[in-house]
Amino acid sequence: MKLHLLAGLLLASVFSFAAWAQDPPAVANADPADRDAIRATIAAAKAEGVVSYWDAVIAPETHDELVQLFLRAYGLPANFAVKHTLSPTLGVVTRVEQEVGSGNVTIDMASLASAPWVGGLVKAGHIMKYDSPEAKHYDKAYATGLGLRSYFTPNGAYMFVPSWNPDTLDFKGKTWKDVLNAVPSGRVSINDAPNSATGLLSYMGLRQILDLDYFRALAKMKPQFIVRSEQTAERLVNGQDLMAWGGSPGRMLQYNERGANLKFIFPEEGILLLGNATFILAKAPHPNAAKIWLDFQLSEAAQTILSKREALSSSRAGFKSPLPDYAPAIDTLKPIPIDWSKIGPVEIAKAKAEWQSIFAP
Repeated sequence: MKLHLLAGLLLASVFSFAAWAQDPPAVANADPADRDAIRATIAAAKAEGVVSYWDAVIAPETHDELVQLFLRAYGLPANFAVKHTLSPTLGVVTRVEQEVGSGNVTIDMASLASAPWVGGLVKAGHIMKYDSPEAKHYDKAYATGLGLRSYFTPNGAYMFVPSWNPDTLDFKGKTWKDVLNAVPSGRVSINDAPNSATGLLSYMGLRQILDLDYFRALAKMKPQFIVRSEQTAERLVNGQDLMAWGGSPGRMLQYNERGANLKFIFPEEGILLLGNATFILAKAPHPNAAKIWLDFQLSEAAQTILSKREALSSSRAGFKSPLPDYAPAIDTLKPIPIDWSKIGPVEIAKAKAEWQSIFAP
């Protein structure tokens, strides 16, 4: 009997080791308590064969690098499809609202930097409740309002800051106020807040530290109104603008990698962090594939890619940025405090009307 028991234990150990040896990295590197659940989700995701997501940040080249690592990390076949649509923030909002409104949901996931809007989706029951095994690394993000545990987590945070091309402008400023009258009238761009969800939220955050007189002075500089951050950077490169009041470090990085020499500052008064909230729709057609794609985006490996390529600042605990000049760790910045849970449609409409009264009276 003892021999049979010993043989059984040895056989079980062999099979257990074989299963462990075949585990993909995402399972092998996970906490032991999470492994069985991750294995089951991967198996279900393989059966679904596809995940679809929309966002307003991730460039096609970044997406391609993420997908290659994702397939390896989860042991997925080469024909597993990760369908991505890059869109302006308002485009993501419109598409998601159309789908949840009609009940015909074709998108599995979305990411965008509008915590108030995403919070509204949570209240309406349109976001899946999912406790990612990676969530334990984002306690600070949840505590600061960049995410909401079990519903959405930032796959990174970004900001809009003063930017310029030193080939056309010798700017030595360190503050938001230094931008005023730093260039001739008509040679500065700003975010077109009424047509940019993130631009409007950025305005609302900066109003916590900059008064109306500041923005009236900025309006007197006759700024160009820009929606897409790529266009903001392009206009600095080609000399159309001498300064961007709200440039994206991520886009500056991408242009600099192609030979440009764009500069920016993190103003001493503070910056507004916009968490790129990532969530799964409640009626996602491929829920298991969405779960592992979300888990992957929150992993240290994916956070490194997003930081390196998109200059997203990670809120993952203990994360070390590969590009601290462009995407510094969140705890090294001076964020403007704002409670997004108290921002709703009424507050957003009021801010939009205020912006228009200043810049488009």
